[in-house]
Amino acid sequence: MRKKVLIVEDDKDIRELTTLYLQKKGYEVVTADTGNLALTLVQIEKPNLVLLDILLPGINGLDVCKHMREMTTVPILFMSCKRDSVDKVQGFDAGADDYITKPFDMAELEARMKAILRRSSQTAQHEKGQRLSFGDLSVDLRTLNVYVREELVSLYAKEKQLLITLLQHPNQVFSAEQLYQQIWGVYCSGDLKTVMVHISNLRKKVEQDPTKPKYIQTVRGFGYKFTTE
Repeated sequence: MRKKVLIVEDDKDIRELTTLYLQKKGYEVVTADTGNLALTLVQIEKPNLVLLDILLPGINGLDVCKHMREMTTVPILFMSCKRDSVDKVQGFDAGADDYITKPFDMAELEARMKAILRRSSQTAQHEKGQRLSFGDLSVDLRTLNVYVREELVSLYAKEKQLLITLLQHPNQVFSAEQLYQQIWGVYCSGDLKTVMVHISNLRKKVEQDPTKPKYIQTVRGFGYKFTTE
């Protein structure tokens, strides 16, 4: 699959030359000549890598980088004529992954891009093993954050425990008693309504239509399951 690169550069000659070179190397290229346009395109186009100039009209590249870091983890490589070490430090502090000074050799630029993309791919593979995902629902097992369509969802601790238990055993039917023992640690028949209430609340937060749940389904006469079918 071709990698998509967003080039943010107000110098037309540099932007077009870099675009032409990368297209010949097999990359899909999207361009922006202002920071505001770049912030819009990074959300719409979802590039694999951003090449970002610092001296942009309006909002500068450092601020663009900081804003991007609030909305995405996309790798960012600064391309700048600012050569001082303090400038490079500011670039990395803003959230950049690498920094190359102008004028640069296109082969070196591509080598840096490949290194960044390789590290990014390795990180994604590592994180994939620490994340439970089904459809538009996912749970980061490191932070215990829950996301629906990549939006963070606020859940109480017991709701998270209940969701993770079901997610870790897809399509397995759990009785209310089993879930109560697993989540609350004790069993009392009078407390089984607690499971029903938490299931109901969980559906309201993670299901698109809680009245017709896609994920957390009731198995009549038996209990509940997280379905992937």
